[in-house]
Amino acid sequence: MEAKAITRHIRQSPRKIRVVLDEVRGRGVEEALNYLHFSKAKAATQIEKTLRSAIANLMNKAEDASVNTEDLRVKECYADGGPHMKRFRAASMGRISRLNKPTAHLTVVVSDEKN
Repeated sequence: MEAKAITRHIRQSPRKIRVVLDEVRGRGVEEALNYLHFSKAKAATQIEKTLRSAIANLMNKAEDASVNTEDLRVKECYADGGPHMKRFRAASMGRISRLNKPTAHLTVVVSDEKN
């Protein structure tokens, strides 16, 4: 059985989030949560929240079946690009320069299968 959690419009670039996701992908849930909790990366807090949500979704999905968290693994996790917030900053000689502030959509899939 597997469950998914999605966090949208994270105010960080997907490229920076993927660096942390590569460390978590394929690990056991307990090990991944431990890594994320003590990581100094800004993305780690959002990934940890999304991972905890995916675990809760799996527990809720399997109400009658007993799910052991030690058997859970991070099956998939990826960050896609979201919409850019377009802002402007003053430049020299009365002009403006454009700032793109990227956002990201984060998806985490948790599974209890032995793959």
